[in-house]
Amino acid sequence: MSSLSLALRDSSTMLRRNLLHARRYPSLTLNLLMTPVMLLLLFVYIFGGAMSGGIGGGGRDEYIAYIVPGILLMTIGSTVIGAAVSVSTDMSEGIIARFRTMAIHRGSVLIGHVIGGVLQSLASVVLVGIVGVAIGFRSHDATALEWLAAFGLLALFALALTWIAIGMGMVSPNAEAASNSAMPLILLPLISSAFTPIDSMPGWFQPIAEYQPFTPVIETLRGLLLGTEIGYNGWLALGWSVALIALGYRWSTASFNRDPK
Repeated sequence: MSSLSLALRDSSTMLRRNLLHARRYPSLTLNLLMTPVMLLLLFVYIFGGAMSGGIGGGGRDEYIAYIVPGILLMTIGSTVIGAAVSVSTDMSEGIIARFRTMAIHRGSVLIGHVIGGVLQSLASVVLVGIVGVAIGFRSHDATALEWLAAFGLLALFALALTWIAIGMGMVSPNAEAASNSAMPLILLPLISSAFTPIDSMPGWFQPIAEYQPFTPVIETLRGLLLGTEIGYNGWLALGWSVALIALGYRWSTASFNRDPK
């Protein structure tokens, strides 16, 4: 069997293993998924009337359109915490050490976790998107190509955050620590342009909100789905995604290949 065939076979086996674990223990995924759904409903129905004034005063419908792209990014950040917990659990239970000694493709363990995490993130995005449509989100001007580009960007960013989460899980001593260390992936969207325009924030805080990974991705999604100006945000979104993938991959593989003490 060729090296490529071996890698594909072992990676598919590890992917199936991770998906079976997610199916057997759905409570973690559901708990992580409820955070963005509750925030969506909270900001739309509790704060939407007041906060819509900061984006032109178009009312709740306009605010729904404004926050859904940010909520989709928060959904990804929330869901990938499950990948960090899963990897940390494997590490603490010793199964990773066992995999290191088996005659399997070395990278298949991480690949299975990464692909499984991305698939779960995209499934969560679809579910949250359905909730958004159910409460009034509409994209009247987006073409099929723009919808495809938006989904591709979400998939790319999900891959980036999953690799980062895998690295966090690899270096965490237990599942609880992995969950806590991955919390910034949920908190960063809260200090981005997800819920309010950057120019409405205090001057000293605006660079923090603008120059972080989530804001350009959110603004690019708004441009693709709502027809707003994208500007240089598209390139920044791609650049951040590629940089995070490279960082997460390097971090994860270095941790995995490190000899256990």
